[in-house]
Amino acid sequence: MTSWVDGAGGSSYDADNLPYGVFSRDGEEPRVGARIGEYVLDLAPVAATEMLDVHAVFGEPTLNELLRQGRPVWDSIRTWLVGLVSDEAERGLVEPHLVPLAEVELRMPFTVGDYVDFYASLDHASNVGRIFRPDQEPLLPNWRHLPVGYHGRGGTVVPSGTPVIRPSGQRRSPAGTEAGPEFGPSTRLDIEAELGFVIGDRSVLGSPIAADDFADHVFGVVGLNDWSARDIQAWEYVPLGPFLGKSFATSISAWVTPLAALDAAWTDLPGQDPEPLPYLAPGATRGLDIDVEVVLNGEVVSRPPYRTMYWSPAQMLAHLTVNGASTRPGDLFASGTISGPEPGQRGSFLELSWGGKEPMAGGRTFLEDGDEVVLRYSAPGASGGRIALGDVVGTVEPAR
Repeated sequence: MTSWVDGAGGSSYDADNLPYGVFSRDGEEPRVGARIGEYVLDLAPVAATEMLDVHAVFGEPTLNELLRQGRPVWDSIRTWLVGLVSDEAERGLVEPHLVPLAEVELRMPFTVGDYVDFYASLDHASNVGRIFRPDQEPLLPNWRHLPVGYHGRGGTVVPSGTPVIRPSGQRRSPAGTEAGPEFGPSTRLDIEAELGFVIGDRSVLGSPIAADDFADHVFGVVGLNDWSARDIQAWEYVPLGPFLGKSFATSISAWVTPLAALDAAWTDLPGQDPEPLPYLAPGATRGLDIDVEVVLNGEVVSRPPYRTMYWSPAQMLAHLTVNGASTRPGDLFASGTISGPEPGQRGSFLELSWGGKEPMAGGRTFLEDGDEVVLRYSAPGASGGRIALGDVVGTVEPAR
């Protein structure tokens, strides 16, 4: 599983990783590539030379055609790809099509269809409950029985590196609810460090996806930042939940890590009490051991662990479709904020500053114009080291 590509062997982008993305260079049309070390492997010409039946999918400007091929094809392509970059005999074919990352522009990797965001961290949900309902039970009665979620806006999912414009909207007046709302730029702009799951093979309307069919329908994962305007959200979300406080931007990594690259990362869930209903396959699904770093202007401010999440990815997908809702290639669902039990493991500034009442280092609470946030992800790799998932980068620009 070690690559012959210069600098790739032993790195976090070795042959046991190989995420997919879409790139362009020198005015050429965007097409599909795979990352190996500090290079992009241009897959279209290599696949055409090898006369792969599905070589045309690599010439597409998005991953959606690859996504719709289904798991047997995904597995076959991965086996081929690992062989290309780990077998010295393939060097003559592959090397001319390795493009340095510095010479390419990374694009939005896939066209997003529907976007659903969950609320799967017990620690995050408990923290939010304590912040907003300090005199009540932190969790609402349904939380331990189902993965709570909301339907977001697929059209405002953007690739890493896209600037995030501070949103404007209605906010509660400082004078109180009786005074009515005021309008203006959000003053409590926040992040949510999350993990996103990219759906490949479609499902049929009226046919739920069983929890044990998760790997047949999910192609891979992306890092995800669900930017949040907490003041807009606080005024609008009762009774129908998140809307304009969330829909202005959601950033994802430019690289999609295939589910097969995470074989060594699966881990047991922390435990679920009470036992969920049978369609959520209690005791039969697993979580992922993925580490996250939240970096604000170059400084690490938090390290959330995905392994502490209460609800598993398979349970989220099963619940998303249990009513018969269908899925399409390019649909995206996210985990919700990843937070651990320790203060330094919180995945939002809302929690890190405890609702703005306990400023972080440097006196910070929420985001200011010009701030850059980077989310970094890593997971155990099949070769015993760690693989990197794509970074998610966003810089805040002033409201327009």
